[in-house]
Amino acid sequence: MIDALENWYLLENSAFDLILFLGIILLGIALKRFFSNSFSKIVFRFIPEESISIQDCVNLLRKPFELLIFWIFLYLAAQNLKVPAQWNFTPIQDFGILFLIKKAFDLAIIYTVTWVIIRLMKVVILVAQEKWQGVEQKSKQQFIPFLNDLSMVFIITASGFVMLGRVFQVDVVALITGLGLGGLALALAARETLENLFASFTIFLDLPFVVGDSIQVGGISGDIEKIGFRSTRLRGADGNLIMIPNRLLTSQSLENMSERDFRRAKFNLTCDLKTKPSQIEKAIADIETLILQDALCKKKAPKIVFEGFGTYSLDISVTLFVSSKDFTKFQMVKQEINLGILKILEKEGIELASSVK
Repeated sequence: MIDALENWYLLENSAFDLILFLGIILLGIALKRFFSNSFSKIVFRFIPEESISIQDCVNLLRKPFELLIFWIFLYLAAQNLKVPAQWNFTPIQDFGILFLIKKAFDLAIIYTVTWVIIRLMKVVILVAQEKWQGVEQKSKQQFIPFLNDLSMVFIITASGFVMLGRVFQVDVVALITGLGLGGLALALAARETLENLFASFTIFLDLPFVVGDSIQVGGISGDIEKIGFRSTRLRGADGNLIMIPNRLLTSQSLENMSERDFRRAKFNLTCDLKTKPSQIEKAIADIETLILQDALCKKKAPKIVFEGFGTYSLDISVTLFVSSKDFTKFQMVKQEINLGILKILEKEGIELASSVK
């Protein structure tokens, strides 16, 4: 039977070689799921416990690895096939259809391997996201998107160099050397981009703020949403998106409002000139008592003093400290205290002065 298959030819290929080709392809299709699951399980063994599930790992790695298995079996299956002479194809080493097919196959292999590496990096990112949960891990959480972007740049760049060297026969060493010689011109042309990149590393090393903090810099304030290669994304109080180049965040003074233990409120009460000293003394004492009654204002004593004499008023300075980083809670406490002060002024018969006389 085998002799009969070897003696029967189609397009200069024996029936045995054609059946072997088809059999290897079908075997690869049948086993690709087995190989991808086995590979995923091997990777999963190196993952810390309770980080991600085995199904998450399989879902990330299955498609690229199954495609890689298919290319491997296709390569093995095609080893014994011959291109019919009557087709008059140019030899594979010369430019022609066979040459282009070989180059396309090389590109497909490099692309698939790159895809597998990227998905492996995604597994690492997913593990980091699961491991660095919680408020105490905020400094590490903000590093995740940066790590993701940085790894993508290096993986894709390395893949590009491999493609240039393997597929297009470019001397990669000479190319890198040439890039090194032209590095000065490139650095001058992309000076601001490089400054922003180095500033992003400074931010991650010094940690002046983390994702979720409220900052103010150069008259701009907002909550940190993302720290990227080039810029940092802030969300303003009115919901607008603000993009600030990283170099500006490291080259000028920056206030991290989330790191302070207290939020301060300071204002003046402009009392009418007819207000009696006894009324002012009683109002100062009552306002201080009112502020100290609030649980968030007890840790640091308020400062209520008779500030002095204005053109049309007698001024009482009120400074209070709310032990909360939450701006909304600070506003609510300030509102309650302001309403209480109005009631005190009304009780003591004190009228606020007007600048219009």
